[in-house]
Amino acid sequence: MTPLAADGRLSLIGLDQAALERVMAGLGVAERQTRLRARQLVHWLYHRGAATFEAMTTLPSELRDALAARFSVARPEIVAQQHSSDGTHKWLLRFADGNEVETVFIPEEDRGALCVSTQVGCTLACSFCHTGTMPLVRNLGAAEIVAQMLVARDLLAEWPSGRDGRRFTNVVVMGMGEPLFNYDATVAALRLALDESGLNLSRRRITVSTSGVVPRIEQLGSDLGVGLAISLHAVRDELRDVLVPINRKWNIAALLAACQRYPARRPITFEYVMLQGVNDSDADARELVRLLRPIPAKVNLIPFNPWPGAPYACSSNNRIRAFARIVEAAGHASPVRTPRGRDILAACGQLRTESVRRRTRLASAA
Repeated sequence: MTPLAADGRLSLIGLDQAALERVMAGLGVAERQTRLRARQLVHWLYHRGAATFEAMTTLPSELRDALAARFSVARPEIVAQQHSSDGTHKWLLRFADGNEVETVFIPEEDRGALCVSTQVGCTLACSFCHTGTMPLVRNLGAAEIVAQMLVARDLLAEWPSGRDGRRFTNVVVMGMGEPLFNYDATVAALRLALDESGLNLSRRRITVSTSGVVPRIEQLGSDLGVGLAISLHAVRDELRDVLVPINRKWNIAALLAACQRYPARRPITFEYVMLQGVNDSDADARELVRLLRPIPAKVNLIPFNPWPGAPYACSSNNRIRAFARIVEAAGHASPVRTPRGRDILAACGQLRTESVRRRTRLASAA
């Protein structure tokens, strides 16, 4: 079931060709025409970015009227836009039920990555992550995940989606939530992002980040074959149990075994947040090298991004560089991620919305 738009109509965003064919049939379109009309809708929704049915000029006017009466292609409400001094954009998006997520666009000189959320809140409670201070409110549907990409194209004025010189070139599923705990919706949304007749992103331009939902990792490789990033952050189970509590269910050994089975087209990225005096010693770096020896791997060292009430501090620049030298000497690329959007709380681990507070207030009022 597609989610209701704010005015009560069902949204067509998030539906693929087959689902749109069923919509056409339900509207009484002749069987010989359903495939053509659905293909046209895919083109308008995901390649041209039409935000109204009126704009879909290759569809007959009667069909556009019938669609508009029952369905919507409206975007989520943009509640707030923030722009960092480093060029990063953060958008607070509100869905029809009032829940909100944050979506971040990070521009580079020759490309740009959209950091997409898959849940309102999160179940993981990673102790260094601001989103982890929120309980899970709900999963996003495929429509709501795809809608974040459409909003980015809208705001960057980059329709049609296949044009040269565009800034939005990559999707990183690293926003709010654990995507592999919302597996079906995440995969459905990314299939639309990969569709050559739609958003037309390549597999090498999409990366899914997980904290270690081991049973889904190999399946993701089989279903999509996109880039994989692992939020590792510790090299000993006793510490990772605290930093990334999902480790108590699937420990480091199980996680790395799943990574070895992943059908990677490029090295797996291991994300490692640098916490002063916690996980940043030379001994930690050497153990990380040992653990990753059998895996084609790249290590992203992430300076800890502070947030109000955070219990950690960031490692010093000298400590981070020393850690990186050990990892690089073992043959693993180990770039230090430049923090982006810190001044607007848009950097890694800083995303959080007020959805849970709103829900609590509404429950209390009732």
